[in-house]
Amino acid sequence: MHDLLSTFQARFAEWLIALGQHVQLSLLSLLIAILIAVPLAIILSSRKRIAGVVLNIAGIFQTIPSMALLGLFIPFMGIGTLPALTALVIYAIFPILENTITALNGIDPSLEEAGIAFGMSKLERLKKFELPLAMPVIVSGIRTATVLIIGTATLAALVGAGGLGTFILLGIDRRNVNLILIGAISSAILAILFNGLLKWLEKAKLRTSMIAFLCLLLGLGGSYIPSQLQNKNNNHLVIAGKMGPEPEILMNMYKLLIEANTDITVEVKPNFGKTDFLYQALKKGDIDIYPEFTGTITESLLKDKPTVSNNPNEVYEAARDGIKKQDNLVLLKPMAYQNTYALAVPKTIAEEYHLTTISDLKRIEGSIKAGFTLEFNDREDGNRGLQALYGLSLNVATMEPALRYSAIQSGDIQLTEVYSTDPEIQRYRLQILEDDKHLFPPYQGAPLMKQELLDKYPELEQILNVLAGKITESQMSEMNYRVGIEGEAAETVAKEFLQSQGLLK
Repeated sequence: MHDLLSTFQARFAEWLIALGQHVQLSLLSLLIAILIAVPLAIILSSRKRIAGVVLNIAGIFQTIPSMALLGLFIPFMGIGTLPALTALVIYAIFPILENTITALNGIDPSLEEAGIAFGMSKLERLKKFELPLAMPVIVSGIRTATVLIIGTATLAALVGAGGLGTFILLGIDRRNVNLILIGAISSAILAILFNGLLKWLEKAKLRTSMIAFLCLLLGLGGSYIPSQLQNKNNNHLVIAGKMGPEPEILMNMYKLLIEANTDITVEVKPNFGKTDFLYQALKKGDIDIYPEFTGTITESLLKDKPTVSNNPNEVYEAARDGIKKQDNLVLLKPMAYQNTYALAVPKTIAEEYHLTTISDLKRIEGSIKAGFTLEFNDREDGNRGLQALYGLSLNVATMEPALRYSAIQSGDIQLTEVYSTDPEIQRYRLQILEDDKHLFPPYQGAPLMKQELLDKYPELEQILNVLAGKITESQMSEMNYRVGIEGEAAETVAKEFLQSQGLLK
């Protein structure tokens, strides 16, 4: 409990931001769902056959896994708030729609007849007795939708929409139970609070419910004012990064260098998502810069994959020229270290089976189980390459990156892919197997940005290129260990390194 409270205190500022994002996204989704579902239910309540069809369609959408929906929306909507918002609205519509139709159809027909007899219009009947009588059941549907939205909104972090899910994802990535608990408990408490508020509104008068709805609308609108004012600042950049301590360290280096040498303000978004999420966000303009690797560009991002050797300079030039031609993106000069893929086994396994190279795995491929990420398992410079070049047919379980190390520690797997600078290599006493057939290309990191951004701020090239040829593998591994294992702040570690190199005062 003490560790949990200490972690919460240390990350309180981050928690407030994540909580605000979660509340904004949840409330906006809920309000849009109400504005769609309630009027639609009023129209459909007197058309039972059509209502049945619409409810069935809405119900079908609820059966689609949220991850699948987000994946379907990304090609059309990019990443960030829009796909997350759309998915949440779709999930919220069904319970509100169903409850509203049920409530309106459950009103005593004699009341309807009396209203008609008194010459009341449909709108007058709705206002005078239909909605007031139906309100408890409608609010009950809204309660169900609210709890569903708040819980599902944690997945918004997977597409860069922020929220409390960032704590859960970061906790999984860092194998930090306290971070997971902060995100999960906060989400649960939020759901309970909103559920309690809506339960009170079930018994309230229609006027009270409408006032509460308007207050909620005004409060939500007001919450977006600070971000809109910030967006009006022309000298504001957003730097994002993939999951893990290393991208977060590099992002903060970029931020510190830019803010020290210009009047530009920089916002960092760590643990933004996987490679394709960042790539699409950069092209769309949701972010301005992110650290990318030469091998990732040549192997994953370029549609026409170049044929290159494993020479780092050749790979960099192919990545730089290819991404410029394809997307008009600029890859600045790379750092010294290579965070390349590697295969690793526990040192006990290496000693038991006398493993030193990847080729040695052929002797025991049927005796061990591998744990690979989905991305690595499907890459030509990943498991596909292991099959083609090394002739390996491994028993593979796919999993999230952070779970590989938990699995290898527990003995559930004996082989996994790593990055050469991962701090877990030291922590879990893993041995890297030599890539004796040279499957894995060089992976050197460098800032990736739009040409438009560099045209607007040409000074960024000189500022960020001071990192070119700097940071060795041992230096990066040490910094990753401090952030990922020892829990130091990425900005602090980044600042100390820049100061030690004379790049920052």
